Amino acid sequence: MLRFARVEKRYGGAVALAGIDLDCPESQTTVLIGPSGCGKSTLLRLAAGLIRPDAGGVWFEGARLEPETLREARLRMGYVIQEGGLFPHLTIRRNVTLMARELGWVRTRREERLAELAELTRLPGTLLDRYPLELSGGQRQRAALMRALMLDPDLLLLDEPLGALDPMIRVELQQELKAIFQRLGKTVLLVTHDLSEAVHFGDRLVLLRAGRIVQLGSPRDLVDRPAEPFVDAFVSAQRGPSERLRT
Repeated sequence: MLRFARVEKRYGGAVALAGIDLDCPESQTTVLIGPSGCGKSTLLRLAAGLIRPDAGGVWFEGARLEPETLREARLRMGYVIQEGGLFPHLTIRRNVTLMARELGWVRTRREERLAELAELTRLPGTLLDRYPLELSGGQRQRAALMRALMLDPDLLLLDEPLGALDPMIRVELQQELKAIFQRLGKTVLLVTHDLSEAVHFGDRLVLLRAGRIVQLGSPRDLVDRPAEPFVDAFVSAQRGPSERLRT
């Protein structure tokens, strides 16, 4: 589905990614985790085609991402960023249906899909004609997920999608998002800095440090079989009274 092969990326003299090899299996959730500056968001932007690698390549559904094929590939991806990234001058309805309108979907098809997604994400239909600033943070994230799912993409890319939310709303949306992923069977690549969130969502966790993959495996692998002292230190640093590590 999605593959990074010997991917390198630099910003000036700083190494963001140092030869990353990573496969994201179909219909699974792969979670990128690690300290700030480790390269996890850079990997997600490469997958979305927002930036290009300095070396190596990114393959999506068997084809290498190239400038000439990027638009077609992006139509098969859904992308959600922190705080949603909704256009403030458009209503929720127009935000969600933006690309469908650009692609010439007839109104009845757009409205049917919109109703399906509102039910899926539990966003009340009464909010569709409001503007983003008239919604709560959790409602905006639901709307952002609707927009990402509008074209029924093969791949979902999520960059800290719940990071700015109130803790109680965040836990609620974590549960709802996981149920949506399981129901739809989508391939998901998700970035978070929170280990408990990574464990909640991830079929596989990818722990990065300084642009390299330190360990890849199940949540239990990181806890019981750390590949190096950094893994154990990272896990220990995130443990606390609210720890939710489980397999």
